[in-house]
Amino acid sequence: MSKLHPVIERVTDRVIERSRPGRRAYLELMEIEGERHRDRNTALPCSNLAHGFAAAGEDAESIATRRGPNIGIISAYNDTISAHQPYGAYPPQMKIYAREVGATAQVAGATPAMCDGVTQGADGMELSLFSRDVIALAASVGLSHAMYDSVAMLGICDKIVPGLLIGGLRYGWLPTIFIPSGPMPSGIANKEKQKVRQLYAEGKATRAELLESESKSYHSPGTCTFYGTANSNQMMMEMMGLHMPGAAFVTPDSGLRKQLTRAAVHRLAAITRDGDDYRPLAHCVDEKAIINAAIGLLATGGSTNHAIHIPAFARAAGVQIDWGDIAEMSKVVPLLCRVYPNGSGDVNHFHAAGGMGFVIRELLDAGLAHRDIMTVGGGDLSAYAQEPWLDGEKVAWRDVGPSGDAEMLRPASEPFQSEGGMRLVEGNLGRACFKTSAVQPERWTIEAPCRVFDDQAQVAKAFAAGELDKDVIVVVRFQGPRANGMPELHKLTPPLGVLQDRGYKVALVTDGRMSGASGKVPAAIHVSPEALGDSGGNWGPLAYLRDGDIVRLSAEDGTLSTTADLSSRQPAAAPKPAQGMGRELFGMFRANADEAEKGGSAMLAMAGL
Repeated sequence: MSKLHPVIERVTDRVIERSRPGRRAYLELMEIEGERHRDRNTALPCSNLAHGFAAAGEDAESIATRRGPNIGIISAYNDTISAHQPYGAYPPQMKIYAREVGATAQVAGATPAMCDGVTQGADGMELSLFSRDVIALAASVGLSHAMYDSVAMLGICDKIVPGLLIGGLRYGWLPTIFIPSGPMPSGIANKEKQKVRQLYAEGKATRAELLESESKSYHSPGTCTFYGTANSNQMMMEMMGLHMPGAAFVTPDSGLRKQLTRAAVHRLAAITRDGDDYRPLAHCVDEKAIINAAIGLLATGGSTNHAIHIPAFARAAGVQIDWGDIAEMSKVVPLLCRVYPNGSGDVNHFHAAGGMGFVIRELLDAGLAHRDIMTVGGGDLSAYAQEPWLDGEKVAWRDVGPSGDAEMLRPASEPFQSEGGMRLVEGNLGRACFKTSAVQPERWTIEAPCRVFDDQAQVAKAFAAGELDKDVIVVVRFQGPRANGMPELHKLTPPLGVLQDRGYKVALVTDGRMSGASGKVPAAIHVSPEALGDSGGNWGPLAYLRDGDIVRLSAEDGTLSTTADLSSRQPAAAPKPAQGMGRELFGMFRANADEAEKGGSAMLAMAGL
């Protein structure tokens, strides 16, 4: 068994020490609440209990007499989002699986599930980040019925898994398993998709041609196949031991997917407080599990959104982790994967090449991940260094073997990069994240005059007019949580990519998000403090930048700075909050949100977590 790398050990010890008061308070609360709700038959008056099983049909008597464990299902089902469409069939199946082991299952509640792919560049994207808070609140409402002995979380996509995890952690005395539905089969080649997008941005492809290309890429039920936030979520659940081992990237409607779901339900019946293998979520998600999530992000070149989500769900468990911790680990965690947009193949190719079982085995063998965490699958993280397969009609696990594609997946001894896929950049413009895994090293440092914009539309207009055909750092400000909900700015990627392909030195600096789909253009994202600043009137440095100021962005030396004297200026006027599409209803979230490095959450800030 490999010894833990000293840097990983040092960062873990620091996070544990920093989190000690909050973690102690959290675990004490979970212990008290767990005791209060140990037996629903005594915790709930008869009238309340009767309401809870009135519609349970053949399961009513078992729930009433507490004959076996009752599993609460929190579902993010809708049939607009391809990743969540398969969940419509899950609850009836799960009830059958539960009865097989003397348990019952009920749908405890539903949560919203919005797709950033649908809302990219549209007004609805300004609700996206705060939908995570809404999802956490909705999950909490569902579990507040206090009818359950364990929890099945049905969710995959961007804000949904972090939101479900935050909500679930406040019911941390309950064992909880996340059950994915898997990625859709692969469509057209990713390079072809990217080519058509850039041609459209240049006016060389029609909208009909673009839509035909996109439809060939996103074509069936299941998660989008690029390695964005949704699939990075699944990676993290594996690294934290919150899935059945290897469940992340098995396609919908396959026999193996069905048996993994069945195994998860059986496991939820076995790990309750009344059994002999109690595995509450509060103890599964500890400092080491959260460190593992960050390590997985670095080793796989995962979504930059998780630089916001990891600190947020960590806070819900009483743990404090920041970008400095992640950046320090990035110096020693090698990049083992090149999955689109960081490479040519998608997550189906990644899974076929060895997938998460390979990645976890390599990290454990190199001493780069915590083996000794409590997992829902049983034992420690070693169980996740395998791959699932069908042994007859039952799921079994086996050794992964060597990588099936060295262009996509490499051992820790021969990585694509010796360091991880994300770096911290900081200076007199604030602190930000730079995703290095998708950017060629010769582009890691850009120093150029900036053009300052207040939204994506202004950038598109300047690009179309030829105003950006030069070496330039594009600054898009007033895109933070407090300004407009921190939308993703993914639609900037094609035009900036075109400029880069024309031979210009180009970079993006923004207090907004780019997502796991961010590509080859160097970008400092999530700039904190955001331009709008805080409620005390302290504006962020981006508010003082002007066109032509020289900006330096370097992932090599960790710099985000300007030579301009910002102290002599007044801040730019912030755009008024937009209305329509329900954005006005989210005013309280914007007003109370904290900075991106803490998770960009209004709910956690207002709760004092």
